[in-house]
Amino acid sequence: MQNTRRLFLKGTMAAGTLAVAAGANLLTPGQVLAAWPEKAFNAEKMDAALAEMEGTTGLVESDRITVKTPDIAENGAVVSVTIRTDLPDAESISVYVPVNAFPLTASYELTEQFDGEITGRIKMAKTSDVIAVVKAGDKLYTAKREVKVTLGGCGG
Repeated sequence: MQNTRRLFLKGTMAAGTLAVAAGANLLTPGQVLAAWPEKAFNAEKMDAALAEMEGTTGLVESDRITVKTPDIAENGAVVSVTIRTDLPDAESISVYVPVNAFPLTASYELTEQFDGEITGRIKMAKTSDVIAVVKAGDKLYTAKREVKVTLGGCGG
């Protein structure tokens, strides 16, 4: 009985602390995501998103980046994407879909523990290239792959 009462009191105290923090706006996403590149994700053109995210639009094609996607996506709302690179000193990977209303769909800051591969799901409005941009050193490298969207997509 004593252990149950203590567990209940600890849970009540934790819930109360969280409620106070939420009420004081201490748990807002704006503070958690303070470094979020809002202008890049809200850019409506590929070049503008690239310039905001990377600081330049100069890209070098690389065979050391692989973009793996389905050839045909039956539902553009959920398209699986895997990007693999063996470029040394890779700092970030960003994923762009030029025909989307907002072309920048994902961006990852990498650490030394990066194993060379990221996987995620993106939305595609219609058939388009999926473009991976890898920042390594002071250069931007890119690779792309076309995905045919047959149904739905985002906004359709």
